[in-house]
Amino acid sequence: MDCLSYKSALWVPCFALIRKQNSSHVHSIFSSLNWRRNGDQIQSSIHIHHPIPSQLIVLKSPPLLLSSSSSSIQVARFLNALSQKIKSSSPPLSTTFYTPLQNASFTSLLESTAQNLRGLVLFNSKTKPQAIFTPLCESHVQAAVVCATNTPLHLRFRSGGHDYEGLSYISQTKDTFVIVDLSKLRGVNVNIDDNSAWVQAGATVGELYYWVSAKSKVHGFPAGLCSSLGIGGHITGGAYGSIMRKYGLAVDNVLDAQLVDATGRLLDREAMGEDLFWAIRGGGGASFGVILAWKLKLVPVPEKVTVFNFTKTLEQGATRILHRWQQVAPNLDEDLFLRVLINKANKTITTSYSAMFLGEADRLMGVIEKGFPELGLTRKDCIEMSWIESVVYIARLPIGTQPEALLTGKSLSRRYYKAKSDFVREPIPESGLEGIWKRFMEEDTPFMIWNPYGGFMNRIPEAHTPFPYRKGTMFMIQYLTYWQDPSEASSSKHIDWIRKLYNYMAQYVSKNPRGAYVNYRDLDLGQNNKEGTTNFTQASGWGTKYFKDNFIRLVKIKTKVDPHNFFRHEQSIPVLQ
Repeated sequence: MDCLSYKSALWVPCFALIRKQNSSHVHSIFSSLNWRRNGDQIQSSIHIHHPIPSQLIVLKSPPLLLSSSSSSIQVARFLNALSQKIKSSSPPLSTTFYTPLQNASFTSLLESTAQNLRGLVLFNSKTKPQAIFTPLCESHVQAAVVCATNTPLHLRFRSGGHDYEGLSYISQTKDTFVIVDLSKLRGVNVNIDDNSAWVQAGATVGELYYWVSAKSKVHGFPAGLCSSLGIGGHITGGAYGSIMRKYGLAVDNVLDAQLVDATGRLLDREAMGEDLFWAIRGGGGASFGVILAWKLKLVPVPEKVTVFNFTKTLEQGATRILHRWQQVAPNLDEDLFLRVLINKANKTITTSYSAMFLGEADRLMGVIEKGFPELGLTRKDCIEMSWIESVVYIARLPIGTQPEALLTGKSLSRRYYKAKSDFVREPIPESGLEGIWKRFMEEDTPFMIWNPYGGFMNRIPEAHTPFPYRKGTMFMIQYLTYWQDPSEASSSKHIDWIRKLYNYMAQYVSKNPRGAYVNYRDLDLGQNNKEGTTNFTQASGWGTKYFKDNFIRLVKIKTKVDPHNFFRHEQSIPVLQ
């Protein structure tokens, strides 16, 4: 099983790869690999990728240092089997394994992309991984799945570490588990001729945006606003961004995918079939297989876009203006994405209207003056820039930051937090907003984000992808509370506050079911048994909130493609018994 030679983090791989699977074997074709550094063409080479060999090949590598506990024995057997499946590569395969006793860097790697510090303080011998595996190519992932299927060992897969409950790097089940960290699989290959890009799962949204803009100033992609999101997991939940009202979600613009299934096969869209292809585009991560790459449809953007960030306080009429925003935002020109960030500052409430418009400032002013004059926006509040510059601006990177900063792939800040979500179908009255303000004043660092719908989102049927919140949704709410004190008392205090706010909001949001966004995972909605088993009735509690009627179809597909529930976690799609 030949694997690509490892390149340092300074090298960004761009790949073109298609694999097909038939009933008897994996077909392999040549895959050309172009390596880039800072946008310059360096070298080109050809590799052949083979299916997992049946023969056993023993690696000559140092033994792993593990304790004698039963969980460590499981991990040792897994790693030994894995070394027998994979031929020696450069660097040695042993350098891709990290265990607490073998590697001083185990903890730093574990925490490297963990976005929610709340998950890290939960670590103990039961919740943290016994090892981390960082595959260097697709065949390594295939081998890991094959070697784990016949053991009690559980695998968790991490691309960007943004799971809101930390489920890509911690576990609240009784399973002994290993993290398969996909951060070294981060190639981006942009093909402007056919308006597409192949992106590996370990790449970030920011890296995708950067490499698209490096090829074309008039192409973009409708994914997330946070530049450090791992593209692999991000798209599995739907993935919205600043051009969703024009082009929909990321899942609405996926052309193909590469996935390793529960038997270790590497499948593309044709091989996996349309049911599974439907399920992975919005059905949540780590239930159906390991996403290794997405083929994305690029969308046109103008050479100049316009942004602004315009703030109103309670004393400046924030309540009245926000009430009006609810009525108009879903109906404004679909070139305009105008969300609201709600904070507490200086003993008052601030509502910041953060916008990105696909066009120049003069046309934007016409849209605002006609549809939302109550905002009081002026021409001097608007800033024209390129689309890639707007990505940097919306990501709240420091003013003057160059787009190359998107290649770092790291979040600028990590905090303890708890989040929840809702979808709203009718305007919240001013009295309801005042109830929110009252509760905001009781919390240290409360935060809400209101994201407008309408436009393209109204034209997509609920069953088009597993993500169902389309026509009739006015806006989505994200609730957040942050804190710095790692103590259990502090955590309990802030989580109790957000739960009370969430309960208060029940009267104003979607009902039967009360909707939730799977990418803002919330274990308060329920979870699978700690033994790692799933139950349809139990899982319906959160499944219908995330997916509405699409949950039933997801369960049927899961039962067909992964009947033994190899891919599982606290809120994975259940298997019908």
